[in-house]
Amino acid sequence: MADPEQLPVRMLHDRVLVLPDDAAERKSSAGILIPATAAVGKRLSWAAVVAVGPHVRQVATGDKVLFDPEDKAEVELHGKGYTLLRERDLHAVAAPGDSGGGTGLYL
Repeated sequence: MADPEQLPVRMLHDRVLVLPDDAAERKSSAGILIPATAAVGKRLSWAAVVAVGPHVRQVATGDKVLFDPEDKAEVELHGKGYTLLRERDLHAVAAPGDSGGGTGLYL
């Protein structure tokens, strides 16, 4: 995850800058490996919060959040692809201590 001090931007208002999880493969809760090429219907995505604006109230830097990948604006900073969202476009925040290792985070 990027250090917010190193990012060349300052977030405004209720904006949240996230680094999407680009998991190539996932595992189901039963341990079945699902390849990245598997067709999936409308699916929400997880991302790590790297910067927040001064009016963001519910999330903080370092949180893992759930968002709709169709409602996003992409930006590239220092060669990395980030997603810019409004706080109201976030659907959930992962529970503290839930790393999602192995089976992924699913709602």
